[in-house]
Amino acid sequence: MVVMHTNLGDITIEVFEDEAPKTAANFLQYVQDGFYDGTIFHRVIPGFVIQGGGFDESYQQKKTRDPITNEADNGVKNDRGTLSMARTSDPNSATSQFFVNLSDNAPLNPSRGNAGYAVFGKVTDGMDVVDQIADVQTGRAGPFRQDAPQEQVVIESAEVSGQ
Repeated sequence: MVVMHTNLGDITIEVFEDEAPKTAANFLQYVQDGFYDGTIFHRVIPGFVIQGGGFDESYQQKKTRDPITNEADNGVKNDRGTLSMARTSDPNSATSQFFVNLSDNAPLNPSRGNAGYAVFGKVTDGMDVVDQIADVQTGRAGPFRQDAPQEQVVIESAEVSGQ
């Protein structure tokens, strides 16, 4: 379990170490390293996702470790409340950025011709906080032309709990 302390409240996440072992280990290592402390949710699309884990409060992109192999074909779906790794068009490009699904997002699941996005966890407590983040006003901020919260949503700290 991971607890993310945001400026809007806490989000508790169950990490799927069996279903997505490389992705889970990658996420947990970033948490243990304190990487997410002081990062922001930089992309909010109501009804779709909230995304964070890559930029600090000055919109500077943080230096990450090497990308990981995409584990999207693990049988876990991009349903409301699940966490997946963000990536570029290269399926094996995920590093630190993640998103929380705000609805069941079937197009993000792997299918013929679509590598999909690797689900590695689920919010077990704090979906009200996730929904509160989804409701913030968005627009242009930092390097982003749209979908950026106009008042920053900050991950103040993240910690592994229950070990």
